[in-house]
Amino acid sequence: MPFETNVFVNCPFDDAYLPLLRPLLFCVLDLGYEPRIALERLNSGEPRIEKIVALIRESRFGIHDLSRIQATRKGEYYRLNMPFELGLDVGCRLYGAEAFRSKKCLILEAERYRSQAALSDLSNSDIAVHGNEPLSVLSEVRNWLATEENLSAPGPSAMWDRFNDFVADNYDALTERGYSDRDVERLPIPELLTGMRQWVAAHPANR
Repeated sequence: MPFETNVFVNCPFDDAYLPLLRPLLFCVLDLGYEPRIALERLNSGEPRIEKIVALIRESRFGIHDLSRIQATRKGEYYRLNMPFELGLDVGCRLYGAEAFRSKKCLILEAERYRSQAALSDLSNSDIAVHGNEPLSVLSEVRNWLATEENLSAPGPSAMWDRFNDFVADNYDALTERGYSDRDVERLPIPELLTGMRQWVAAHPANR
């Protein structure tokens, strides 16, 4: 997969984040880019940090969602994986080979200014706020890539409609193959990405 169109996705992997992750991945693919995510392959023998570093090095773009770093209940630890991987991505751009100087990243949050309070080094950074709304996630990712790459892309509402068309078509295709509703809801990310690629190829967007 080419470095120029790879997009590293750094986000939570829990069930509560799936409604945001699905439109994020679809948006990247629908714009002609390739999302790279740790869950794209499930080799238990591959150390996670080695996989993350490889994905960062292979991706010109990075999307980093810091909306889940705060503990939500007493006794729970802060979730530091996402800011750690953001640091790896920034470090790759700053200290890596000349080819990495073109790397760009989008930082997402649920609430404005919250990340700066926890990570003050981000105080002068532009952070996109999605409010935990799937449509807002898609819109922020679409607007960022379209701006950075000067793309002629469908508007956020049109892309959201396309995402929902994919969801409906994918549900019908999977249930016809014997998947239960629970199977569809918990579809592994590699299978989800394959379905998205096939649907986007079969339904090209008007640009």
